[in-house]
Amino acid sequence: MFGRKKKNQLHHHIDTLIGANTTISGDIHFTGGLRVDGHIIGNIFATDDEHSTLVLSNEGSIKGEIKATNVVINGTVTGPIDAQGYLELQEKAKVYGDVHYGSLEIRLGASVAGKMIHQHTLGIEGTQQSEKMIT
Repeated sequence: MFGRKKKNQLHHHIDTLIGANTTISGDIHFTGGLRVDGHIIGNIFATDDEHSTLVLSNEGSIKGEIKATNVVINGTVTGPIDAQGYLELQEKAKVYGDVHYGSLEIRLGASVAGKMIHQHTLGIEGTQQSEKMIT
């Protein structure tokens, strides 16, 4: 109740910035917060499972797999997204690939060409998933 921290609280601090005039080819492993204003050709993996946040601006693009606790997209992603915590698709988000998420916010104008797979834990018994195809 009062004084408790939420487990999947969004990480608001950006530790790493990839600028708008930057293109990176290769995989990226990060901890904390990563903001991408440029272009990535490769996979992006958070190594800190509990407090990682990836933010992709409307100018940015990623061609590859994304795996982080919290993901905020406003650019173009070509590849699967695995956001174990929170996924936010903003107005200019374009996703071409399957999306796994814990909780989801989609703004008017965002689009997904792939499966939307909700993951929620049932405790000891395992994980239950529900799928919906969005085009």
